[in-house]
Amino acid sequence: MKISVFIFCCLSLLLGCTAQPNTSLYQQLGEQAGLEKLTDSFIAQIGNDKQVFHYFEHSNISHFRQGFISHLCSLVEGPCEYKGDSMVAIHTGMNINEKDFNHVVDLLINAMNEQNIPHTVQNKILAKMAPLRGEIIKI
Repeated sequence: MKISVFIFCCLSLLLGCTAQPNTSLYQQLGEQAGLEKLTDSFIAQIGNDKQVFHYFEHSNISHFRQGFISHLCSLVEGPCEYKGDSMVAIHTGMNINEKDFNHVVDLLINAMNEQNIPHTVQNKILAKMAPLRGEIIKI
């Protein structure tokens, strides 16, 4: 009897793992509405932060918002094609240092936490953004 229960539990666990649909990162974020909520939280984080706000204070917020949503959507393989300026073009002359770059990443993490995005999904997003780091710091 005990072996039957053990086998049943093992099979249930295996079936539970395979029965979950293979959802994209875009879907895991809540698709377009989720991207918008995350971006709005991120903008609020930046707006309330004295350390990095100066990088954004002359930005057109609605332009930044649309660009960030589109870029993020493209990064997470959503149905968007980012047509904005390159990260080099956007950040050239800003002289963003490593400390401030890392702080902005922390603000994004705060925004993801605020939106209850699971840490596994957060890590996937950050992994997709990580290659952009060299295009942004000290240019």
